[in-house]
Amino acid sequence: METKSYIRKQILNALTMKHENDYKEQSCRISEKLFLLKEWNQSKIVAITVSNFPEVETRTIIESAWEQGKIIVVPKCIPKEKKMDFRKIDSFDQLEQAYFSLWEPIVHTTESIQHDKINLTIVPGVAFARNGYRIGFGGGYYDRYLENWKGMTVSLAFEEQIVNSVPIDRFDLPVSTIITPKEVIYCDI
Repeated sequence: METKSYIRKQILNALTMKHENDYKEQSCRISEKLFLLKEWNQSKIVAITVSNFPEVETRTIIESAWEQGKIIVVPKCIPKEKKMDFRKIDSFDQLEQAYFSLWEPIVHTTESIQHDKINLTIVPGVAFARNGYRIGFGGGYYDRYLENWKGMTVSLAFEEQIVNSVPIDRFDLPVSTIITPKEVIYCDI
């Protein structure tokens, strides 16, 4: 089986070749499917990352969540501990580009929200198998977070990101649902 780093590199290369119109249109279809999910509609507090190209675009999802009265929390990485502190944002002005060029909350303008208050976590990744296992960006932050997470998990992915299988390490944890432009995959957990 191919290594995680090989699969990650292949998929990121394919995604960076995606035409801007396809990227926008497919991101839109993914968000439309997300908004129909009961997991989304039942959630008051949603954890999500603010995307950078070529990830599925999440700013419009965040704006829609605000319009729907949802609370959005975005992770602040704590590299020394390999942990995340999810912080409530009400505006994109409360973000700064930080660790690995990720958009993170500015600590002094945001409030930390305890993990057990979050209803839905939208888990990022590079590659996804239909059983819910994923290859992330290589930091292991979400696997550590999901260890103690009991709520709902959804990942957003372009078709190119769906693979037959991914190498699974003992600490890897699957997501329960994956949304692509074409389908909602309820994972065989």
